[in-house]
Amino acid sequence: MAWFLLACAIVFEVTGTVALKLSEGLSRLAPSLVMVPAYGISFACLAFAVKTIPISVAYAIWAAVGTALIAAVGIAWFREPVTAAKLVFLGLIVIGVVGLHLSSDTITPRVPD
Repeated sequence: MAWFLLACAIVFEVTGTVALKLSEGLSRLAPSLVMVPAYGISFACLAFAVKTIPISVAYAIWAAVGTALIAAVGIAWFREPVTAAKLVFLGLIVIGVVGLHLSSDTITPRVPD
């Protein structure tokens, strides 16, 4: 369930970031109204996911996958330029997250309340 929540957190973070771009500096109402709850839901899902997934792994995956997806959306939808360097460095981000995940235990004991 925690991994599903992390995936939801990523989807809502990407949705919020796309809405942020479409809001044109918060000057367009509809995308602005999508952005705020999307980010809120993203953080809520992330908060529940880190109850099980180590924070170092969950946050790194959330940030890196979100960054990679936003870069892909920027290239595909907003026609941002793509360069070899951009692709190489996005690949390094993904490799770093995979390495972090592989080097971590996926279950951590809960800290007492």
